[in-house]
Amino acid sequence: MTTTAPGGPGRPASVPAREPAPETAGKPAPEPAPGAAPDAPTAAATGSSPWQLARRELRRRPAVRVSLCVVVLLVLTAVTAPWLGALGGWSPEEYDKSAVDPYLGGQPLGSFGGIGPEHWLGVEPVTGRDLFARVVTGAQVSLLIAFAATAIVVVTGTAAGIAAGYFGGRTDAALSRLMDLTMSFPSLIFMIAMLSVAKDVNRIVLMTAVIGVFGWPGVARVVRGQTLSLRHREYVDAARVGGSSSWRILTRDVLPGVCGPVIAYTTLLIPGMISTEAALSYLGVGVRPPTPSWGQMIAESVAYYETDPMYFLIPSAFLFLSVLAFTLLGDALRDILDPRGGRT
Repeated sequence: MTTTAPGGPGRPASVPAREPAPETAGKPAPEPAPGAAPDAPTAAATGSSPWQLARRELRRRPAVRVSLCVVVLLVLTAVTAPWLGALGGWSPEEYDKSAVDPYLGGQPLGSFGGIGPEHWLGVEPVTGRDLFARVVTGAQVSLLIAFAATAIVVVTGTAAGIAAGYFGGRTDAALSRLMDLTMSFPSLIFMIAMLSVAKDVNRIVLMTAVIGVFGWPGVARVVRGQTLSLRHREYVDAARVGGSSSWRILTRDVLPGVCGPVIAYTTLLIPGMISTEAALSYLGVGVRPPTPSWGQMIAESVAYYETDPMYFLIPSAFLFLSVLAFTLLGDALRDILDPRGGRT
């Protein structure tokens, strides 16, 4: 015996009535809004390598493209600083007394700090030294110290972090305590003290070493945490059971897994290193005259910011643009190469 369902006569009660198709049936899925980040499965399904994904994302973001162009321009400026100075016709230490007015306290002749065909960015008050030659040479000094110190920090921090995370036990305890001890020091005060007492040494080498000594624990902690999540993965256990040495496992299996966060962290380290070098030079314990530095030039220009504001604005603008460009580029790389680490 069958009973009729409310939907109509003759329909068995055990068979539900067919519901009408939803209005969205047959319609294509809505496309993501322009500029929205792709879902993780979609990005993974493309089969792109991290570098291909990074290039695609960098091309898609206008602000990052501009930052990348600024970074490339700054690096080229630093590399070609001697030739650019010669192209301008002046060396960083060459005085031009004809470009300043001795009866006005050595103020630059002409408007905007003496900017003109002879001196593209004007001249320093009193000395008449060409600002363009000094700014590009200062870019070379600042980026050289920043890149060299970052290399020391990244290599030391990566090695310590991998060793602590992979071997664990006493090795992890010893390296972790060393990280805590280094991070507990007031680094800026110690940098000022160490640079103040050092005499007759290469200031660039000394600043690079001092900045590198206090900067590695941050990288080491990031790498240690990443290594702890990788050391018990199936492919690492398989390599260990297969008789691979610890060195081979660390270099072939663990290191590639931490490269993404390390690269992102490295790009974010560089603007901090540039700012640290500028701060130390501003305080008078960094690069010494006559070698130019952006921080040193800003410190010297403070006395003339009312009478010759261009002397203050030009090195400040270069320092601001370099820090901003590297920061934006580092944020983008962190979002691409280490998305989980960039979440709050």
